Amino acid sequence: MRYLSLMMSSVLSLTLLLCVLPADGFGALSAGVAAIDITPETLPALQNGQFLEIKQSKVLDRLYARCFVLQSGETTVAIVVVDSCMIPRSICDRAKILASQKTGIRVERILISSTHTHTAPSVMDLCLGTNSDPAYERFLPPRLAEGIAKAFLNLEPAQIGYTSVDAPEHTHCRRWLRQPGKPGEDPFGDKTVRAMMHPGYQNPEFTGPAGPVDSGLSLLSIRSADGLRPLGLLANYSMHYFGARGGFSSDYYGKFCQILEEKIGKTGDPKKPFVAAMSQGTSGDQQWMDYSKPRRSDYGIDQYSSELAEIALNAYQKIIYGTGTPLLEMSQSTLVLDRRLPFPERQVWAEAINEKRGERRPANRPEVYAEQAVWIEAHPVEELILQVICIGDLAITAIPNEVYGITGLKLKAASPFHHTFNISLANGAAGYIPPPEQHYLGGYTTWPARTAGLEVYAEPQIVGILLGMLEYNSGQQRNTLTTDFYTVEQRAAFQRAIADDNNRINRGRKIVKSKD
Repeated sequence: MRYLSLMMSSVLSLTLLLCVLPADGFGALSAGVAAIDITPETLPALQNGQFLEIKQSKVLDRLYARCFVLQSGETTVAIVVVDSCMIPRSICDRAKILASQKTGIRVERILISSTHTHTAPSVMDLCLGTNSDPAYERFLPPRLAEGIAKAFLNLEPAQIGYTSVDAPEHTHCRRWLRQPGKPGEDPFGDKTVRAMMHPGYQNPEFTGPAGPVDSGLSLLSIRSADGLRPLGLLANYSMHYFGARGGFSSDYYGKFCQILEEKIGKTGDPKKPFVAAMSQGTSGDQQWMDYSKPRRSDYGIDQYSSELAEIALNAYQKIIYGTGTPLLEMSQSTLVLDRRLPFPERQVWAEAINEKRGERRPANRPEVYAEQAVWIEAHPVEELILQVICIGDLAITAIPNEVYGITGLKLKAASPFHHTFNISLANGAAGYIPPPEQHYLGGYTTWPARTAGLEVYAEPQIVGILLGMLEYNSGQQRNTLTTDFYTVEQRAAFQRAIADDNNRINRGRKIVKSKD
């Protein structure tokens, strides 16, 4: 870690006072929602989400940016959930500045996140083998700003309610442990892969999941002050994506939202349509497939979306709304982290591949990671934006990374707030952040790239800063973690991996010494 700067939304003493005193009397809560179409106007366009660069000329379903603006007293915050795979910080910042100019909302009180659909136009260079689509990159920021402005204009007195339920049947750990002593090969030709994404159903070469599952489905509901009209619903779930083929699509996120908008929005105002959004939780190592069971050949995205929407609808109908004005506060921190730079042998390897490839886009995994090595060498640090929003006894943390399930579980368990959920890929796209122990297992989410290149101890630093912000905003200390979350088998795998690495390092030292 290079440095940390903390920018709080209000004067420190005043903020702490507001967080610990009852909120009634500090001004009514207002809310506004809007959804704006961000489907690409120019086709074909580059698509994110694959190892290699591809173009799409077809739109399977419309893409949207779903915007929520909350206001209480002098505090106004905006939350935007975008049907996109990844939005780099530069694009988020551009949209925030435009939105601030239109609405007066402070830039540091705007949260912009990606759903992580893998079938959206690209706005990020070197998202593995894909570069940004220039036309869509110009198109997206003003559209996001327009959506925030529309939500701001729709502000009206409102009530807030929130809840969370467990939905364990619809997300599972997709990163599995290989059989002991049988590591797979990484793109660099080394046998380092002790855990890998998507092992295949009931594959005997793998023993079981490499980590726990964050299966909580969280809901933040907004309705009119008289309680008669639903305005919006922000959902959060830790499932990576379902998968669509053949064109641009919002994936299950859009289908989930459409179902809830049709069922809940019937009693809304036609002039101000009800807006539902599904934000990305902590699903860096999680997806809908259960690899411990046989493959379901009769199961598709429509059924999955309907089942999860039904769970959300049942929970939504039981939400209790507060009668007073809940505290609304938002804080932001910046954290600068190092990247894991390629060592000299890796640089030589990359240079040879890149020279042979020339100007052609990468066509295989080694070519992708050779291109990434050059980019990492030129960008040795990354500045992350971390945010916390507190609404009454609900806390929302925002991280610009792909976050493992165990990180979500730790944040929820240690948070001093009664309800907590995390929005990932928020305010940037700084790559996977495996906890340090997971780095020993190797695999795709640890291979150095723009999408997975931060220092080994990035995750505990991010968690520590967010918990400190939660403590500050609540005026209470974090909870002590009493659960390990890992199984005995998973802990044993970490220990074996550490021992293997130490033996390899010692063997290398003996070889060097003998040559001397």
